[in-house]
Amino acid sequence: MFRWTLHGDGRTVAPDAIVAPDERLSWPVTIGIGAQHVIAMFGATFLVPLLTGFPPSTTLLFSGIGTLLFLVITGNRVPSYLGSSFAFIAPVVAATQSQSMGAALGGVLVTGLLLALLGLVVAKVGTRWIGLLMPPAVMGTIVALIGLNLIPVTYQNNFSKSPLTAVITLAAIVLATALFRGLLGRVSVLLGVLIGYLVAVLRGEVDFTPVREAAWLGLPEFHAPSFHPGLILMFLPVILVLLAENVGHVTSVGVMTGRNLDGMVGRTLAADGLATALSATFGGSATTTYGENIGVMSATRVYSTAAYWVAGVIAILLSLSPKVGALIFTIPPGVLGGVTFVLYGLIAVVGMRMWIDGSVDFSRPKNQLTAGVAFAVAIANVTWKSGGVELNGIAFGTLAALIVYHLMAWLGRHTGTDVKGH
Repeated sequence: MFRWTLHGDGRTVAPDAIVAPDERLSWPVTIGIGAQHVIAMFGATFLVPLLTGFPPSTTLLFSGIGTLLFLVITGNRVPSYLGSSFAFIAPVVAATQSQSMGAALGGVLVTGLLLALLGLVVAKVGTRWIGLLMPPAVMGTIVALIGLNLIPVTYQNNFSKSPLTAVITLAAIVLATALFRGLLGRVSVLLGVLIGYLVAVLRGEVDFTPVREAAWLGLPEFHAPSFHPGLILMFLPVILVLLAENVGHVTSVGVMTGRNLDGMVGRTLAADGLATALSATFGGSATTTYGENIGVMSATRVYSTAAYWVAGVIAILLSLSPKVGALIFTIPPGVLGGVTFVLYGLIAVVGMRMWIDGSVDFSRPKNQLTAGVAFAVAIANVTWKSGGVELNGIAFGTLAALIVYHLMAWLGRHTGTDVKGH
């Protein structure tokens, strides 16, 4: 488990070479790369507890623990960091407002266990059924509608509270992305948050009292989940998104390392699900494999799982300072509004990119209506409550995408109107 072959001289990587998952550079260099992974995940991982009200230090603790658990379950064969999942934001916020943080944690816990169970199924039967249930037209729509559903919420709750700070934060992220390459380009969101935060401080929008009162060392605050079957239904569509994210990330890593990791998808799903369930058991946010860290690997050409062990340990150590958590919670609504405008918009774009990568033909009515109806439902945030059961726009949008696509495909096959193509 803890044995890696030293790559070359341990200090350099040839232009045409990569450091494989079972290799490592010298420990000082490996520790430096692990620290880069922490920086890359930091901004997005902390945004989720900020937006949902979950304790950030607890989220950071179980992000680190979850990453180590993931490495153990995958046998050190899949380099990946487990950061906070944005897919859970909408149902978590809805469940918290409707009931409590405990109810939201219960939904996250059950979802994590179901994802782990799904991983066991995939390990047995493979992934072909995923493509049949959710072809690119459906998968892309489901991912995109989550971002589109969240944008009006963040405008009302964050952006509109301080538009000037929000616009400066958003502009800083765009400029950092355009101007910087390498690691700085990868952490453009974090740079934007720092610039927006400085502006907010100068405008008197930040209260440092909680930071001064917080201890330097101490355990994170823990919260227990509670279970409300009606609310848990809102979380089920998230499984489809996590499935898409996980498969996409594993495939990307496999391509970049020149290894076929398809056989690992069952394990990676199970590991992600168990890490999410463990985090929710104690009050932390749900986890997911992180594209930001895949970007760091692409930039450095270092895919060593040793660097991820370092990153996980660093995250755990940082979580043991309540002052760090208090400082993160001082980030004001204007900064959050600017950064979430970018991130939620990018979630929508990721879904649309799935259409392009899957060669979805939008001259076909079934694809047009799948996306059109689902988007309308999600943006309107169509909500239904009855007898303790609550479904929101993301849940209804997901159902709409699945039903419209498969119903029209079935009717097309039986009437002869559904020809070839996606």
